[in-house]
Amino acid sequence: MSRVLVTGAASGLGAALVTAFRARGDEVLATDRVAAEGIDLVLDITSDDDWAGALEAVRERWGGLDVLVNNAGVAGGGRVDRCTLEEWQWITDINLFGLVRGTRTFVPLLKEQGSGHLVNVASLAGLVHPGGMGSYNAVKAAVVAFTETCGHELASYGIRASVVCPSYFRTNLMDSMQGSDELVGQVVGGLVERSRITADDIAAAVLAGIDAGDDVIVPDEPARQAYFLKWADRPAYDVVMRDQAAKLQAAGS
Repeated sequence: MSRVLVTGAASGLGAALVTAFRARGDEVLATDRVAAEGIDLVLDITSDDDWAGALEAVRERWGGLDVLVNNAGVAGGGRVDRCTLEEWQWITDINLFGLVRGTRTFVPLLKEQGSGHLVNVASLAGLVHPGGMGSYNAVKAAVVAFTETCGHELASYGIRASVVCPSYFRTNLMDSMQGSDELVGQVVGGLVERSRITADDIAAAVLAGIDAGDDVIVPDEPARQAYFLKWADRPAYDVVMRDQAAKLQAAGS
């Protein structure tokens, strides 16, 4: 049995992860930025005070933590000349600095106990970088890099780090979408709606990856195919990415 904290647990992948962990007997502290049914603790990941409160709650409830799942995040993006610096700041504060705050808060506890597992939810966008998604791609790639760094830096303390990189799956993430480039929002929203992959599918693959000790968890077949194409045939990958970018520019011109 593991002691698990999940952020962004009110809906989507966060809620699916909470259900999956509990179904196998793990104890879970479900957190979200607003109080909702099934939420044990209100935690705004952009608040240092909220993270300090989460650490206190974990110490009081369990005395330690086995798995920290930094799942909370928002959707965003926009073409290079249309995505504003304010939009860049917004998505970076949440999708990158939010999990950095959480990691910095809990790593001292994990070091004290000599064990633990950091699980950071990024996106396929952290590995594969389509046009029109510069800000989202950049912060998710930063999450991938940060997670790998943590894995190397903390290994001697018995702490593992895994990053999760799913492609499009059915979730309400698009409810958080912000950005002045409305066309990108429409395109991404359509991809989410047409996906046959569910949050439960991703959650099951994430738990399997955690159990297997995978450093990079690519939890669905479309994501694996896209990542493999980039690794195996970079020229072909570039053709696909540039064709998609050209279609987006043509649609929005």
